[in-house]
Amino acid sequence: MTLNQLRTFLAVADSGSVRSAAEELVVTQAAISASLAALQRSLAVQLLQPEGRGVRLTPAGLVFAGYARRALGLLEEASRAAAAAADPERGELRIAAVTTAAEQIMPGLLSGFLQRHPDVGVLVQAGNRERVTSLLERHQVDLVLAGRPAPGSDLEILAVRPNHLVVVAAAALARARGSDDMVPWLARQTWLMREPGSGTRATAEALLADLDITPLSLTLGSNGAIRESAGIGLGVTLVSRDAIEPELASGRLHELAVPGTPLHRDWYLVGRPGPLAEPATWLVGQALSDGGFRRLKPARRPSPASGRG
Repeated sequence: MTLNQLRTFLAVADSGSVRSAAEELVVTQAAISASLAALQRSLAVQLLQPEGRGVRLTPAGLVFAGYARRALGLLEEASRAAAAAADPERGELRIAAVTTAAEQIMPGLLSGFLQRHPDVGVLVQAGNRERVTSLLERHQVDLVLAGRPAPGSDLEILAVRPNHLVVVAAAALARARGSDDMVPWLARQTWLMREPGSGTRATAEALLADLDITPLSLTLGSNGAIRESAGIGLGVTLVSRDAIEPELASGRLHELAVPGTPLHRDWYLVGRPGPLAEPATWLVGQALSDGGFRRLKPARRPSPASGRG
């Protein structure tokens, strides 16, 4: 098994096509096929099988792909760590953030960070919760800024920042409610929702379930689209207050007094267990010193005397 075979296998797995993988890697299709055959012989396991004009992963291939991605990511991380150890100020900060945090939190953090470390390279990737968590698990980034890690996750929480989710509507739409009761009125509105996989969408769906309403919904792929759609009165939405502060201040959007809101869903800056790359350590320090973040307090344990009669 070689690194080239692993990279070839993942290119085919991701594209679903030998031809597409050959174009991506700038090699012949025959070279791709030979590399895949050698890899499967070495493992004595079939990783891919034909499907239409392409290929798909077998169950064994699906499992192997996860390990292969982590292995290649770890090797790349090792290379970066060695370079950063030799000259930390010329290392690279690799961080992923969910869309709202990337738009509203990261610019302020990076501004202060780059003032202190102007020669450090910075790679920021944005996406929904599933995507950014996947990037961290594959060792493609060192830090993630998102909502609370899933229960049972082994990710290490490095810093926490308050995040409040509120329901908002255009000022004119909010005024049009008049004296109608809030929950029945909300049930008649169109709800502007993020895409599946978004933490905000999952929280909005949970809120609607708590309110026992099933309104119409319109799915939009970004906070910017949701802000603009809400601002022109297309519907109501649950959104982070961090994402709409200018609109609230100008009066374009109005916060609605919905039962159970605002919802407190903190931002979590997380990494994998173990030592961080030096630039990542610096960013955590930046977040704690003047980025509005704090350390997560450990859960209190009962005192030895508790529970005694």
